[in-house]
Amino acid sequence: MPPTNETSPGAASDSAPTALDPRHKPVRDPKPLLDRTIHEWGGHADLWVFGYGSLIWRPEFAFVERRPARVHGWHRALKMWSRVNRGTIDNPGLVFGLLSGGSCRGMVFRVPAAEALETLGRLWLREMPTGVYDPRWLECGTPSGPVRALAFTLSRQSPNFTGVLDDERYCHIFANAVGLYGTSLDYAQQTLIELRRHGIHDAALARLVRLAEAKLAAEPACGAAPAPLYRAVSNEDDEAATPRGLAGLAGRPDASG
Repeated sequence: MPPTNETSPGAASDSAPTALDPRHKPVRDPKPLLDRTIHEWGGHADLWVFGYGSLIWRPEFAFVERRPARVHGWHRALKMWSRVNRGTIDNPGLVFGLLSGGSCRGMVFRVPAAEALETLGRLWLREMPTGVYDPRWLECGTPSGPVRALAFTLSRQSPNFTGVLDDERYCHIFANAVGLYGTSLDYAQQTLIELRRHGIHDAALARLVRLAEAKLAAEPACGAAPAPLYRAVSNEDDEAATPRGLAGLAGRPDASG
């Protein structure tokens, strides 16, 4: 979902507003979800956190180890409405969520057990102020063996889930929605850069960013076209859920956390 979840105590992520508009209503009370997560963690072992979006490039919590990781049964998708940080209530932007189906490559971060409670509190301030995500413990494959990590997943029943968006709608949102921290295109570009830096290739995300940049370049009225931030490659690993019958990123359900 969640890197950036996607975090320091007072910092806001792309899924967590710093100051809620009066029209923002919590999806549900986040505290019971935190209490459940702490109980499931147990309090003794180190805490692992899975990042698939802005948590990768802006974790904003201390960690002692980071590994590349893959989860099966979930995929990263730009399918979560952002009404503060990447848009407004009247003109919402987009951030990543982690939806069921397919697989997803990201990063796992290890937090010492002694610091885990504080880190969970920081993560809840960042990712869960309105209780929009479903926190889950997922098995993540890493080069050093599997780990059980906390991930912020998004339900297709969530009011923040966008449903299917076509290319034209994506381009319109990229060109017009602006929030406290910029546009969804800025966010998608930064995520793409960081994924590539870690050797993670998401063909669907790259195609969507490429399409948006080309459309902005062809339509100056929509704003200055951003410089391309990646080069095309032919061997990208599409992590979408297409093998299981879901649509690709541009037409599939939503990461980031």
